[in-house]
Amino acid sequence: MEHYVITIARQYGSGGRTVGQMLADKLGIHYYDRELLKLASDASGINEQLFGNADENVKGKFLSKIAKKVYNGELIPPDSDDFTSNDNLFNYQAKIIRELAVQEESCVIIGRCADYVLKDYDNVLSVFVHAPKEFCLEQAAKKINLTGRELDRYVAKTDKYRADYYKYHTGREWTDARNYDLCLNSSKLGFERCVEEIIAYKDVRLGLR
Repeated sequence: MEHYVITIARQYGSGGRTVGQMLADKLGIHYYDRELLKLASDASGINEQLFGNADENVKGKFLSKIAKKVYNGELIPPDSDDFTSNDNLFNYQAKIIRELAVQEESCVIIGRCADYVLKDYDNVLSVFVHAPKEFCLEQAAKKINLTGRELDRYVAKTDKYRADYYKYHTGREWTDARNYDLCLNSSKLGFERCVEEIIAYKDVRLGLR
């Protein structure tokens, strides 16, 4: 197995994105986050802004109020009224994620239910980065200009949306350790040690060094 994909899901403020960037840099492989939106836009012909509006970072309320639409790999054709629906936008992102898993270059993918989309691929290692509330709030405060209850509400709302988004598209619970190969507490390990643990697990799990 010459190439691999490492997916990283993360609680807001846990540093999962930072860990992913550090990991990609250390391994010398590509890092995909919002770049996936452009790739999906190019593949579908749908305006990239629409993908941005449907991205998991948008704090919507609709997901928790409607029945889940578990991803099954099907794309909605251009002649359908639902071609630019949130479901189809996710489908095109998933299409790109699957294509990345079979290309010849290894990569790190952040979020977007990539662990579920690639759950049947042998060359994929899925990671969930989490941390206690206090640590997440401390890290979040370094990036956004909020304090106290406003910061607390923002972090809680972001995590709730990510959980709803994951449940809607996968039918699974976002924080369930059974969804992932490896779960890491970044507050206890630190970001650098998280990177080291992922690499060590990769070497054992995928037989790569």
